[in-house]
Amino acid sequence: MGAWLTWGSSVLLAQRGFLFPWAPVALSLGIGAYFALRVEPGVPLYGGLGLLGAGAVAGAALRPGGWSAMGWGVALAAAGFCLAGHRTAQMGGPMLGWRYYGPVEGRVVGLDRSASDAVRVTLDRVVLENTAPGRTPARVRLSLHGPPADLLPGQRIMTTAHLSPPQGPAEPGGFDFRRHAWFLQLGAVGYTRNPVLTVAPAGEGRAGLHIFALRMAVSRHIRAALPGEAGGFAAAVTSGDRSGVGQGTLHDLRASNLAHLLAISGLHMGLLAGFVFASLRLMMAAVPPLALRLPLR
Repeated sequence: MGAWLTWGSSVLLAQRGFLFPWAPVALSLGIGAYFALRVEPGVPLYGGLGLLGAGAVAGAALRPGGWSAMGWGVALAAAGFCLAGHRTAQMGGPMLGWRYYGPVEGRVVGLDRSASDAVRVTLDRVVLENTAPGRTPARVRLSLHGPPADLLPGQRIMTTAHLSPPQGPAEPGGFDFRRHAWFLQLGAVGYTRNPVLTVAPAGEGRAGLHIFALRMAVSRHIRAALPGEAGGFAAAVTSGDRSGVGQGTLHDLRASNLAHLLAISGLHMGLLAGFVFASLRLMMAAVPPLALRLPLR
């Protein structure tokens, strides 16, 4: 056993200077262990992991050498587990436990398009009829199948809608929308075929939505200049607003393996890099000593 310990220590010592990239791996192992559990862990487990992490850090500090890296790895894995549990508790909120039909009121905080090709709106500060605030979801998402509505970020709206709890996986090992909705604080999803009424204008409820409002303003400007699906696609790749991209266009993009362009991917990084490059080039060209000595034109 002593020979194996000596060999392991020598291997870790040989990797000194290259161990930092393993830190996120250790954190990920702890996070993965948390989400692999079938039940929510209790306080004793978190306490035990805290003691284990503290002991591992103390051991790494008291016994420098190859095994100190292992101690830090154990501590980071324990920290990842605890951070995942903390984040889960932090994002917790009421989930609708029954099917609801009635008035739904809330503030517009998200716009996109559903699989049924309907505009989909996400609401917060939700009010449901005959539902106590403590049982009302923090956010709900509605597909609008009724008359078209011109929705703006921060606008407070009201309609009559069907709501239901987020559903779990459709098959074993499938995508767990319920867990995904938990971390979005999305407590109910549904649809409406009724008109959407404005309760309060957008200007009164834009607190905390400035970036979303800016994105939607850019999207509206692009779609006004480029009507139709071309404008919807341009708005999606520029501002992230996919509410103007129909299912037909999305199907064509998927068939041509180009649907990833609508995600935060290389295209967005290319746009950002181009903007930064053009801005820096313009600023340096405005400085005469640099403009005369560097090829900035």
